Amino acid sequence: MSNLSKRSTVYFDPSIHHALKLRAASSQSSLSELVDEAVRLLMREDQDDLSAFADRVNEPEMSYEALLNDLKKLGKI
Repeated sequence: MSNLSKRSTVYFDPSIHHALKLRAASSQSSLSELVDEAVRLLMREDQDDLSAFADRVNEPEMSYEALLNDLKKLGKI
């Protein structure tokens, strides 16, 4: 096992667990390493989303109704 240091119990749907085991075997990784990497990717996406939100915080807001009216006026809907 790599330098992973905390232990948790995770429950998977049996078909997901089977697919993970096959992926781990074919990539010469452990199931724990695959799950750790998947969680890291998910957290990276969350950080990207938060950064994008922060970048757009000063943009003007538009209600859904106003958006629909604009789309209708432009002939898009």
